[in-house]
Amino acid sequence: EVTLVESGGGLMQAGGSLRLSCAASGFTLDDYHDYAIAWFRQAPGKEREGVSCISVPDKSTYYADSVQGRFSISSDSAEKTVYLQMNNLKPEDTAVYYCRAVNVRRRGFLLRLWVWDWYEYDYGGQGTQVTVSS
Repeated sequence: EVTLVESGGGLMQAGGSLRLSCAASGFTLDDYHDYAIAWFRQAPGKEREGVSCISVPDKSTYYADSVQGRFSISSDSAEKTVYLQMNNLKPEDTAVYYCRAVNVRRRGFLLRLWVWDWYEYDYGGQGTQVTVSS
C-alpha cells in the first residue's frame, strides 16, 4: 500500500523559510520513478490550490503563479522523498500542505493537462500545517 507522509511544517515569520518533506513508501524504487508528486494547500475559508509538482521520470516541474520564484520542488530518489523548499514566506502561504502522488507513466505523461486537479492523483498524505506570521 502506497503511503505518503508530510513533515516540516511549522510557524515562521514572514520572509523566513521552511522545507517540507513528502516521504513515500509502499512501492519499489522503479515504481517511484513512474510517479509525479504534487503539493497542494488549503487555507481556512479558501479553495484548495495546487502549489507545485514534480514528475520524477522526466524531472519536469510545475509551480503556481503565487509561489513561482519563491518555492522550489525536488526529488531524492534514494530516499523516495519529495521536498518543497519555501523561501520568502508570506502570511498568505499559511495553509495545510498536502502531497499527492500519481503514476504518470500509466497516464501517458499528460501531466501538464491536469497537474492541478486534486482528484487525478491516486494517493495522498494527511497534511502538515504551515503558519506564517506577519
